[in-house]
Amino acid sequence: MKIAFGCDHGGFIAKQKLFEYFESKGFEVTDYGCFDENSVDYPDIAYPVCKDVQAGDSTFGVLVCGTGIGMSIVANKIKGVRCAHVTDEFSAEMTRRHNDTNVIALGGRISTVEEIVKYVDIFLNTPFEGGRHLNRVNKIKIVEEENFN
Repeated sequence: MKIAFGCDHGGFIAKQKLFEYFESKGFEVTDYGCFDENSVDYPDIAYPVCKDVQAGDSTFGVLVCGTGIGMSIVANKIKGVRCAHVTDEFSAEMTRRHNDTNVIALGGRISTVEEIVKYVDIFLNTPFEGGRHLNRVNKIKIVEEENFN
């Protein structure tokens, strides 16, 4: 499984830990930055991560900024990306199980690094349930088609 990672300065420490952790677990990982704690604009990072997922080069994207909110807003502007802002274990699981999300956005200033690693681990290891949820995801895709053309 390939994962694209990206962060702004508010998520740098968490992204570094995530990158190292999932690389050590044998995942194929790509780091889109940022590469230090100097201030950067989160859209400049979220966009290439999500384009990577959109193109199918990575299976999932993981974004970390101060709150996760800005990154999630940018991510959901990319056709084919379904991003959830996650702040707890239940949401990390349910966003995959029910929404078939392919990008997760997290807050480096609202969750601990350990919590963020746990949320991403849950996210990556939870399958999409399908069934009645597939119909709902397909309706999301119809909305997307109507508004991205």
